[in-house]
Amino acid sequence: MPRVSRLRNLSAEEKNTIALGKRLAELRKKRGHTQIELAQKMNLIQSVISAYERGRIRMTSEVLIQFCSALNVTPSVLLGIESENESELSLKIVKRMLKIQQLPLSKQKRLFATIDDTLKANDLLP
Repeated sequence: MPRVSRLRNLSAEEKNTIALGKRLAELRKKRGHTQIELAQKMNLIQSVISAYERGRIRMTSEVLIQFCSALNVTPSVLLGIESENESELSLKIVKRMLKIQQLPLSKQKRLFATIDDTLKANDLLP
């Protein structure tokens, strides 16, 4: 009797979570980190890193950004949207977003208003 793949019964979201975990593991290994080293960098425990890499835990946007910062990649690279070569400028944006998150909310709002004004002036926002 032929073996049936367990992936067939998974939802698209579950398949995406597994694929994201595989990319996470590949990027971690490519950078020469163990799961323990990455966990220490992120103030997590190794079993949590393992669970993300195996697709057992769905990644929130905040955790995705933290992984990107720890691995020095952009979200689009971790998500498989673009290659690492395409992402140098995007990485600068991610690093700045992490810094912006540390600002008080009032300063964040002012900064985003300035960004929106600049984008509107260049016809990049309605």
